[in-house]
Amino acid sequence: MKRPRARLRDVAEAAQTSTKTASRVINGDVRVSAATRARVEQAVVELGYRPDPLARSLRLGQDETIGVVVDEVGDPFFASVIGEIERMALDRGVSVIIASTRRRAERERIVLDGLFQRRVAGLIIASISDDHAYLRTSSCPLVFIDRAAEDLAADAVVVDDRGGARMAVEHLMRHGHRRIAYIGDRLSTATARYRLAGYRDAIEGAGIVFDEDLVAQVEPAKGDAGVAVEALLRMSDPPTAIFSANTRCSLGSLPTIHRLRRTDLGFISFGDFAMADTLTPAITIVDHSPETIGRLAAERLFSRLAGDEPPVETILAPLRVVPRGSGELAPEVTA
Repeated sequence: MKRPRARLRDVAEAAQTSTKTASRVINGDVRVSAATRARVEQAVVELGYRPDPLARSLRLGQDETIGVVVDEVGDPFFASVIGEIERMALDRGVSVIIASTRRRAERERIVLDGLFQRRVAGLIIASISDDHAYLRTSSCPLVFIDRAAEDLAADAVVVDDRGGARMAVEHLMRHGHRRIAYIGDRLSTATARYRLAGYRDAIEGAGIVFDEDLVAQVEPAKGDAGVAVEALLRMSDPPTAIFSANTRCSLGSLPTIHRLRRTDLGFISFGDFAMADTLTPAITIVDHSPETIGRLAAERLFSRLAGDEPPVETILAPLRVVPRGSGELAPEVTA
């Protein structure tokens, strides 16, 4: 039976030292004692350890490649995430291949297989799929963003989607709203499910009966966000405010709201987008720090590629409501 390939961690354990010190010896760093160096070199020989040439080239600062896979490259949130990852990669002389799943789980696997064939050194993934079993045999370092992989031990950088949605709806309630509509993606991703759950938490937590008629689940790419918003606003008992669960829905909703001249409507967007602060009223947002997510994900991946082996971790990026006007409008009082 073929012996499993030795890892840097195996060498460190055999030499009774840390992975960082073992990596220094293997990479020719002279700042290691002779005794420790001898133990590491002996462990390398006994275990038949061979450094991964891709990881090694990254450690030496040579030009290599990582992959970044997101839902849609043009999505404002992911565009900001990608921009930060590219900036950090450029600082290290590393190239970036960017690919889109177009929010289709079956396409995700095809995209990832293509990147593996190109021998990318590591991957940052915004996964649309719930099935990651096929990734368990991959030796390629992975960092998930936006959505953690619940069936795979891998690093992830996410936000508290449920808590952020609850925070947004509670903000509207503090300004007098009780009849608040929700518009978001269909529940095909954990992100969508958590944000709808957070909306419901806030509604029911305030003693309000959850009304499914106020929930619109749409496919923004098909242009139905605006149609859904118009239907909500033409109800016999319409909402006085809307919580939009993502920037795609916000961008699809706002033209309809402005066409109907509903400048009195409370509105909060989960996520920022270009010109949001220049509209009248300016759009209140839940800022989920896409640049921070990109930076944390890149730092984690480059740390793995440098030979560091910290425990797998899910890192929470910060959230905050940014008041700009639309989320602070009080509902009109009717006689």
